[in-house]
Amino acid sequence: MSDEQLQIMRHSAAHLVAAAVQKLYPGAKFGVGPVVENGFYYDIEFSQNISEADLKTIEKQAKKMSSQNLAFERKEMSIGEAVKLFESLGQTYKVSLLNDIKTKGTTKVSDAEMQDLVGAVDMVSVYQTGEFVDLCRGPHVTSSKEIVGDGLKLTKLAGAYWRGDEKNKMLTRIYGVVFPSGAELKDYLDRVRLAEERDHRKLGKELELFVFSDLVGPGMPLFTFRGAIVRQEIIDYINSLQKGIGYQTVHTPNLNKAELFKISGHYDKYKDDMLMVKSHYSDEEYFLKPMNCPQHTQIYASQMRSYRDLPIRIADFANLYRDERPGELNGLSRLRCFCQDDAHCFCREDQIEDEFSAVLGIIEKALQTFGMKYWIRLSLRDPKQPEKYLGGDEVWNKAETLLEGILQRKKIEYKKAEGEAAFYGPKMDIMVRDALGREWQISTIQVDFNMPVRFDLKYIDKDGAEKTPVMIHRAIIGSPERFMGILIEHYGGAFPTWLAPVQVQLITVSPEKHGEGALKLKQELVDLGVRVGLDDANETLGNRVRKAVGQKVPYIIAVGDKELGGEEWMIRMRGQEKQEQMSKEKFIERILAEIKERK
Repeated sequence: MSDEQLQIMRHSAAHLVAAAVQKLYPGAKFGVGPVVENGFYYDIEFSQNISEADLKTIEKQAKKMSSQNLAFERKEMSIGEAVKLFESLGQTYKVSLLNDIKTKGTTKVSDAEMQDLVGAVDMVSVYQTGEFVDLCRGPHVTSSKEIVGDGLKLTKLAGAYWRGDEKNKMLTRIYGVVFPSGAELKDYLDRVRLAEERDHRKLGKELELFVFSDLVGPGMPLFTFRGAIVRQEIIDYINSLQKGIGYQTVHTPNLNKAELFKISGHYDKYKDDMLMVKSHYSDEEYFLKPMNCPQHTQIYASQMRSYRDLPIRIADFANLYRDERPGELNGLSRLRCFCQDDAHCFCREDQIEDEFSAVLGIIEKALQTFGMKYWIRLSLRDPKQPEKYLGGDEVWNKAETLLEGILQRKKIEYKKAEGEAAFYGPKMDIMVRDALGREWQISTIQVDFNMPVRFDLKYIDKDGAEKTPVMIHRAIIGSPERFMGILIEHYGGAFPTWLAPVQVQLITVSPEKHGEGALKLKQELVDLGVRVGLDDANETLGNRVRKAVGQKVPYIIAVGDKELGGEEWMIRMRGQEKQEQMSKEKFIERILAEIKERK
């Protein structure tokens, strides 16, 4: 089934569920029911409270109706006729939408909700499914039988203000998912269940990786000893990759004058997402920086550059700050304070392609190390909204043509996405698929002809003339904090050995008898560069082993007479029921190789 056919089936399922609601609750009033990822939702006003138990009843009725071969019949009518029809049905929300179309030519609803409406101002279409009539532009399936009952499931209830305005009435939002078969639905639900088990907020707490504090503030994580190790390992690895292609690390301040952001364009395009800071001694505006690029232009501008100096590559892991809305904050996925592997290259135009190749090379290496597949999205501006971007058509056409040309010459497959460009330039976004099949935009490479001009950056070319460099923005994994959240879920908290906060857990068989020897063994491994934990608590060996297993430590070793006496060790390896026996020397060789090679 094509994506388009699946979207049609999901939208038709929304109508079918609404028809089921109308049959069970004749007084219900219907808002909008758009398609969303994997399914749909429908906003409905009920005359009574609806529970999860009622959701099952509605689902059962919808599945019954799906087998009844109900036709989806389309009718065209004038707005006036449609208003009379929906007034007679008592559907006040549909009348409201129609009046907006009549008076404004639009409903001013979200893009998702627009699929429920027809674009023409004078004529609209309605669909009838059984006794249910809805305002909708379609298209829909021909018969309810095309919606496979086994592939439909209503998942949850939520509250939603009509038209998203808190001044309006709160409606009940019914969410559902729809798939072409019961097997595909089961696969999806299994992945959802696994995602809930692997939720990084849940595992982050259980594995003691990070915490949030109301006193510190929302969206500002505090990393524990364990969590700080994982975060730093990610940063160190990315730093080693970018140093390999010539990037050098700088350090820039978190606080900057507004003037810097006025020149860069962030003040006009991004101000509402920036945190303002007030000085006791100055009337100047200051902001916490949301990204590093404006500061890096000033490092470049600190001296005159020659064409021989280029490319100049600057990397920065300074903290960044963005004024995210409280409702949008989500664990490590959406923060107010974070850092990025935010780097910029100032180069000549003839160096752009080589730079892109080098950056794509280390991105590919990084994603292979983390065990992630990816595809490339060519993110372009939305030509219908030029006001969202810096620079004119000539600059944008040049930049977009250049990026697409690189991808074509390198025979790299890509998909175009209008409206996904940065406000200063187009970009290649690397879209990553994790172990749960979810997609994330992590890596990015962006070409920028605008900012160097705005900051009047120059270099002396070989002919002695002043030229403006090109600025390339790039990130390998983006924010280490956000990426850490993704990795927690990708690995289910079971980090590979090189990333694990504790790589080996030693557990004394007898704390009194073996404690001193275990301590010496721990120090020996630590001196070799291994992160080692030692549990010699006055508890049973079984309890302490279970705790280490719960912490998802890669290697657990019970330290007793044999281990301290030079005999082979019995090693419990994460994910294996059966323990392995090997010499101390062989184990050390093995774990050091895993750490070094990042297996």
